[in-house]
Amino acid sequence: MEDEGARTADESRFNRSLAPLAAHLAALGAPRPAYKPYSPKRFEDQARVLLDANVPAFSFIFGIPAREILDECRAKGIVTIGTATTPDEAAALQDAGVDAIAASGFEAGGHRGSFLRPAEDSLTGTLSLVPQAVDVVDAPVIAAGGIGDARGVIAALALGAQGVQMGTVFLACEESGASRLHREALRRRNAGHTALTKGFTGRLARGIHNRVMEKLNRNGAEILPYPLQRELVRNLATAAEAAGRADLVPMWAGQSANLSTCTDVSAFLTSLVEEVSEIAGPIIQWSAARREQSCSSHRSQQR
Repeated sequence: MEDEGARTADESRFNRSLAPLAAHLAALGAPRPAYKPYSPKRFEDQARVLLDANVPAFSFIFGIPAREILDECRAKGIVTIGTATTPDEAAALQDAGVDAIAASGFEAGGHRGSFLRPAEDSLTGTLSLVPQAVDVVDAPVIAAGGIGDARGVIAALALGAQGVQMGTVFLACEESGASRLHREALRRRNAGHTALTKGFTGRLARGIHNRVMEKLNRNGAEILPYPLQRELVRNLATAAEAAGRADLVPMWAGQSANLSTCTDVSAFLTSLVEEVSEIAGPIIQWSAARREQSCSSHRSQQR
């Protein structure tokens, strides 16, 4: 689904948006991209691929799919997971009959999935968003955004979430689909310096702060609507990857990127489960003792 203006953006606007990138493309020996009229892709066609494949789960952002799509998911037993960045969005997803809701705080890497209000007006942190979402919906809430280790998992569960969604920590692993430059950048201590930008795709998203982000975030920079800006920046990203220029590659990352120290998925998951159990054990015992103490006090008062 494109943003407003994508179908009317002309060659003049394309050239203005290309201007901040042109010198870098030339320095890398990459060809100057040529303007092409936008050719839209239908979300319904993309969803049809998933439905025909009978995938076990369908997770989406940027709004609520058509009722017909959600109805077919239910009929086929496909679990639907919608993304909310505000409590109001969580309520709207529940009203649509979504099976689970990912409450995504502004700490998360990648795009902000806001759809009821502009993304800039929907920057709620995970610590605030999760309990509010839990209070307004009956569907399971999945905490997302800034969760990078066992401490984050425990905190999310304490806030009422029934699960967590972790992204950036897995990008650093060798098995991820992230490029070598991206994986290496996440393992450096300065990976935690992230920022929000529209410059990479045309939609507000969080990534590692680097030279190209700084240039595209400057006042006056012309940013094309999504997905036109994404296609434009991809020309630079491809050339910069080949040249090993991490400073010119858009790299998604959440605010807990400095916790991305594991390089092996299996080892990370094993360690995560062990650490969650180690932390949760005393908490569960403490909670049980408190409940027993409360019950004993209540029984004493009844006598």
